Amino acid sequence: MNSTKIIQVSETFIKPKHVVQHSKQPYHLAPMDLSMLSLQYIQEGLMFTKPSHFKNGEIFSIQTFLHTLMDSLSLTLVHFYPLAGRLETCVDEESHQSLVFVNCTKGPGARFVHATLGVTVSDILLPSEIPSLVHSFFDNNEDVNYNGHEKPFLSVRVTELLDGVFIACSMNHSVQDGTSYWHFWNVWSQIHNIVHAADINSISSSNKESNSINLPVHNRWFPDGYGPKVTLPYTNPKEFIRTYKETNNVEKMFHFSSESLAKLKAQTRKESGNDLISSWKSIVVAKGLADDQIFNCILVANNRHRLSPNLPKHYYGNCIGFVDNKVKAKDVVAQPVGWAASLLQQSVARHDDKVVRECVANWMKSRAVYHPAKLFDSNTIMITHSPRFDMYGNEFGLGKPIAVRSGYGYKFGGVVAAYPASEGDGSIDIEVCLPSHTMIALQSDTQFMKFVSLQSN
Repeated sequence: MNSTKIIQVSETFIKPKHVVQHSKQPYHLAPMDLSMLSLQYIQEGLMFTKPSHFKNGEIFSIQTFLHTLMDSLSLTLVHFYPLAGRLETCVDEESHQSLVFVNCTKGPGARFVHATLGVTVSDILLPSEIPSLVHSFFDNNEDVNYNGHEKPFLSVRVTELLDGVFIACSMNHSVQDGTSYWHFWNVWSQIHNIVHAADINSISSSNKESNSINLPVHNRWFPDGYGPKVTLPYTNPKEFIRTYKETNNVEKMFHFSSESLAKLKAQTRKESGNDLISSWKSIVVAKGLADDQIFNCILVANNRHRLSPNLPKHYYGNCIGFVDNKVKAKDVVAQPVGWAASLLQQSVARHDDKVVRECVANWMKSRAVYHPAKLFDSNTIMITHSPRFDMYGNEFGLGKPIAVRSGYGYKFGGVVAAYPASEGDGSIDIEVCLPSHTMIALQSDTQFMKFVSLQSN
């Protein structure tokens, strides 16, 4: 590997191209948003090969690219205006409560950094273990969302490699979930493509029909009888904010081709009568738990279409639920893969409007902020992200991305992130984070490894 020293070339802050009237009002956070204040930023990024020409035929220039990227970001922030703001808190000492909301015009805007690194794309993507160097592609590595009082809600870092470009977005999780996060990417990419090819004034209107871009819906959802002001039972952040330090976990990306997925489904159909698949049985085996040890597989579920009436597809904010699946280790190990996967399917099917509303109602009683220690322990895995997210459609004039990588956040032992694979056709990549000894055991599982490869690029 060449030089691993990242050099920051420039830093600037980006505000919306023009002020939206709604951005002048306090942007109140819904219950699902407030619960995220002590968790970490969402950090995802896309790797591109450095082209000789842009897709429109122009000779590639990093300065031209950065200019159009910043210009399109400024236009995108018109529609995602909370990302240009900062958190504010109003404290009522007498009632021992705090109101946390977004001031969309506070602060200098979103951070935009250009950096260089003397390594190749292969140096990053080919190692079987994801290099820790990838974390340095992102900002806000040790920040929790409450730090949005002073830190940018959005930080974009463009790292120029010897033969590639990595675009990283660190985004405050208290204003959006993974669905809204990737919707931001999609809109930004669409706007960038228009900016690069045409007059930027053609998309400066907020009229959706004029540009065929699916814009975010900012009407926050609150349970009946509540909102828009939801307070927290604290007056000092020390009462509810916890920080997390990365432990000695290993990250690896496992690739399931469409062919291997078809073979795995055929095997589970033969063993259990269904073609449902999941990786959590293999992880339980790798952990070597005692037979009666309770193991929990948590699925992060999108609640938009589970509420009745449904929320808009492009509802902007956090609209997720944590779906528990608690079983004894011996039951998972003894049964075929399809059995474990069917449990997940059944639990998701039960996660309906009634359950979602009950979960939110229960949260309103305690108004407790989530902490990593409460969500994760050594006998838990959490399945996040979704292969349904449109990650590889974000081209920015560079052509299709060749890989997705994530940052420092949420690297707890037992987190499994599911991504679409770069070749499409139903292939998927799963990013697995485990203690080193558990990862070694997982890779020793021949039943798991015969269906995966460690290099998808």
